[in-house]
Amino acid sequence: MAVHERGVTRTQAAIEIENVSFAYEEQPVLRNVSMSIESGEFLGLVGPNGSGKTTLLKIMLGLQSPDSGSVELFGTPADELVDGTRLGYVSQHSTDTDSMMPVTVREVVEMGRYPHAGLRRLTDEDYRAIDDAIETVDMGAYADRRIGTLSGGQRQRAYIARALASDADLLALDEPTVGVDADVVEQFYTLLTELNADGITIVLIEHDIGMVSEYADTMACLDGELYEHSATDEFLESGALEQAFSSARAVSSRSASDGD
Repeated sequence: MAVHERGVTRTQAAIEIENVSFAYEEQPVLRNVSMSIESGEFLGLVGPNGSGKTTLLKIMLGLQSPDSGSVELFGTPADELVDGTRLGYVSQHSTDTDSMMPVTVREVVEMGRYPHAGLRRLTDEDYRAIDDAIETVDMGAYADRRIGTLSGGQRQRAYIARALASDADLLALDEPTVGVDADVVEQFYTLLTELNADGITIVLIEHDIGMVSEYADTMACLDGELYEHSATDEFLESGALEQAFSSARAVSSRSASDGD
């Protein structure tokens, strides 16, 4: 299927994806995916369960290598980017894994400065960056609390603060509102919007299409292949969601029939 990238004004690309394909053993996951995400874009990436969204995000960040095709981050091949401070990543399981660690919010955020510090001790400048990041996400009152004692939404704010402390130019989040109380989801999105307004590129995988479409300025729909990548208002009128989800239902029905 030919993908449409409409209504997106191109400047410098933060992420450039060309003809990326990937399979787990013999199971194709991504097929010839190409898209360009510009610096300062707020992209909502949606699609059916099992559509390859998380895999594509990991490939975008250089955490996984495609079977074919290429990805560039800020003009550099993703697997060669050495300046990890430019990337902030909140995975699906960040809250589950880190909640078991006996560390405070401040200690989590400090981790964002380690790539800057290298082997030296943290400086006053580092600690100012840490304090600023904590205040930006409104977690000052929780800075000395153990991360495992916080709610899901509070932990997500702490992980975003860690990315901010590293001076990240790109923030990638994989379904960050799963397990987050509904009454704080809107606050979470407001924070992402403010960070994006400050120039941070955001790539967000989200299952709640209605919510992400209220905040993202562009959206992309994936189901193995890329169905659409365009400005949000055009995306919602494109029919891409119906095509992708109807295709996923058809595959699911065939699989169920084969198992009878």
